[in-house]
Amino acid sequence: MRRVVVTGTGVVSALGIGYDAHIAALRAGRSGIGPIELIDTDGLTIGIAAEAKAYTGADHFSRNELTLRDRVTQMALTAAKEAVGRAGIVFDEALGPRTATVIGTSMGGQHTQDDNYRLIYRDGKPRVHPFTVPKLMANAPASWISMEHGLKGPAWTVSTACASSNHAIGQAFHMIRSGMVDAAVTGGAESGLTYGVLKAWEGLRVMSKDTCRPFSKTRSGMVQGEGAAILVLEEMESAQARGADILGEIVGFGMTADANDIVQPSLDGAARAMRAALADAGMTTGGEIAYINAHGTATAANDRIECAAIREVFGDHADRLLVSSTKSMHGHCIGAAGALEMAATLSTLTSGVVPPTVNFEEADPDCDLDVVPNEAREADVPYALSNSFAFGGLNAVLVVRRPEA
Repeated sequence: MRRVVVTGTGVVSALGIGYDAHIAALRAGRSGIGPIELIDTDGLTIGIAAEAKAYTGADHFSRNELTLRDRVTQMALTAAKEAVGRAGIVFDEALGPRTATVIGTSMGGQHTQDDNYRLIYRDGKPRVHPFTVPKLMANAPASWISMEHGLKGPAWTVSTACASSNHAIGQAFHMIRSGMVDAAVTGGAESGLTYGVLKAWEGLRVMSKDTCRPFSKTRSGMVQGEGAAILVLEEMESAQARGADILGEIVGFGMTADANDIVQPSLDGAARAMRAALADAGMTTGGEIAYINAHGTATAANDRIECAAIREVFGDHADRLLVSSTKSMHGHCIGAAGALEMAATLSTLTSGVVPPTVNFEEADPDCDLDVVPNEAREADVPYALSNSFAFGGLNAVLVVRRPEA
């Protein structure tokens, strides 16, 4: 089967606009979590988030374009434009029909939905804007990306809660590897910092009121974030032939269902997903893996279960693994989480700098791995794993390797 490489990345996050800004903040251990400014928080008990405060739609789109595009679509298009530009790829008459668009998002256009609910139920308005449906539909980011770049191959949205991006990237990877398509624009986007969404998450009682401290004994819950990360994937020989800068190679993808509980994670499901990804990469023990970008939500159940699953899969090698959660800096971006974390993982492969788990205060004996606390670390990382474990028991894991590994 064909080999699949990443040749372009684009990012919008609480850490900055653009891939370089995102990575620089991760390496510096700088958190993007702070007071919410995007909406009025009166009535909310949670007043913090990882908000993309540097992002303003008017900086990237005309007034007419903004009329048709929810904030989640704007972020997806902005990240996609950067990714395609960095890849230096041209989707001509030959490649356009052979390129897939696979984008993960959990909630779709939540700002559009929230705004129009208020118009109808609070303000008593008799009608909404005629383009409300095209703005809020979950496939809007994928559709707009395909139209913007002339991508005429398979195009769809993946919605599997917090695993959406990894599922999207993994499916795009398998399509190229099998020969179904030659390239893909893939990743994820989410912008759910609305009153209704935050109030719903408050009801789950898993949200932190101060900050995100994954794997720390003093952790108090997750912090919502927003953003987008888009990757350009290509068949390796084609990328090499055009002289593309190869950022990393995707070599394995595994996905499982817990079939257990709608919100509680499962050690078995997480472990099977990691094993499936390793098997897909042709790895028998996973001893080649040096770094894991963990799901690491900073909730008690997730952190303990993920650490236990890593120990079950890797055995004694778990003591040599570096495991960090970048959600401690860019927040939990739900449908965009895996893509933002893949951007971080790709950077680790090429730079040898492992991003830290910031805000770490006290070791938890149930999370007895090297979680790279508070400061980035230099390390040789030829292979890495990126974990995503979602509500509904849906798990997706990717294996990537350094270009020359």
